[in-house]
Amino acid sequence: MNRIRTLLVPLANRPHADASPPPTGHLASGFLTIGTTTYIDPHGIYPLDHRSDGTPTVIINDTTHPITILTESNRSHPATAPPTDLPPPLVLAPGERTETRRGDGVRVG
Repeated sequence: MNRIRTLLVPLANRPHADASPPPTGHLASGFLTIGTTTYIDPHGIYPLDHRSDGTPTVIINDTTHPITILTESNRSHPATAPPTDLPPPLVLAPGERTETRRGDGVRVG
């Protein structure tokens, strides 16, 4: 027990004034559904797995932020010179839904 107290002494002596809140970023509130998976208050990028039988994947944006369906080609090209032969990324506004056969991931925000 004394060893645990010895280990915790530096934490107890640390001033609390310098403690900053952890960075949270801009979290979306609501639900993001991709296929049969639903994410609560999503943020970041989520994988988009397509079914082997070729049926489209349902994406429902019930969040407070728009979402973008990304393809590998959208990620690999520099932003200064976008290729002209690629379709533009698909963006869903809050409350929208779609069925798609393309894309590798979904980015929130």
